[in-house]
Amino acid sequence: MATFEELVAEGAAVPVDGWDFSWFEGRATEQRPSWGYSGLIAERMASVESALDIQTGGGEVLNTVERLPVRTAATEGWPPSLAVARRLLEPRGVEVVQAGNLDPLPFEDSSFELVVSRHPAEIRWDEIARVLRPGGVYLSQQVGAGSMHEVSEAMMGPLEIDNSRDPRLAAEQAAEAGLRLVRLVPESLRAEFYDIAAVVHFLRKVVWIVPGFTVDGYLPQLRALHERIESEGPFVAHTKRFLIEVAKP
Repeated sequence: MATFEELVAEGAAVPVDGWDFSWFEGRATEQRPSWGYSGLIAERMASVESALDIQTGGGEVLNTVERLPVRTAATEGWPPSLAVARRLLEPRGVEVVQAGNLDPLPFEDSSFELVVSRHPAEIRWDEIARVLRPGGVYLSQQVGAGSMHEVSEAMMGPLEIDNSRDPRLAAEQAAEAGLRLVRLVPESLRAEFYDIAAVVHFLRKVVWIVPGFTVDGYLPQLRALHERIESEGPFVAHTKRFLIEVAKP
């Protein structure tokens, strides 16, 4: 059986570029939302001729779509993920452009029938409304308030939940940008971590769960959580997700 030090070193060594979570297989699990985001966007993209994926990460989710629209574009602001997305998507004819989360989208008004985004970190609702064609749709799976709160508290102690990711707030902001709510579906989903390596890799990859996380900075908390997993079994947390669909009149 691997020691605490070996597990921490393993979790600290895994590359974190892009949004490929295959390394977690056998080490952590996360219940999936009922709507099946990848299949949902694939279905929608099959019926349009233009689509934009905002904050595509490494393009892994968009690349699962078998039939891409004639014009498909994607944005990403983090250079390591941008490089991964370009390698993956440009051979399929996708226009991959660099744009930060809060930058204006580098496209003309009314450019796309469909705009999608999975887990956007920050949202420019005004820009989404601008690049959508009249009658176009924005479809997004987003992280809800208090997602993985148990992990944050295990590292940082008791914390208040930040309600800036409340689904109702997203709907209000979309309405302020002139978009009409079609549906809003929140879900709470079970996640389990089977060893501390998985926790370390997760915190390095999903950097907003514990801002400024480093192994050395949180070594006592990691050791305590390792001992808890060893004695009690998998560490259970809950992800919060919601599906939001809005349309441009």
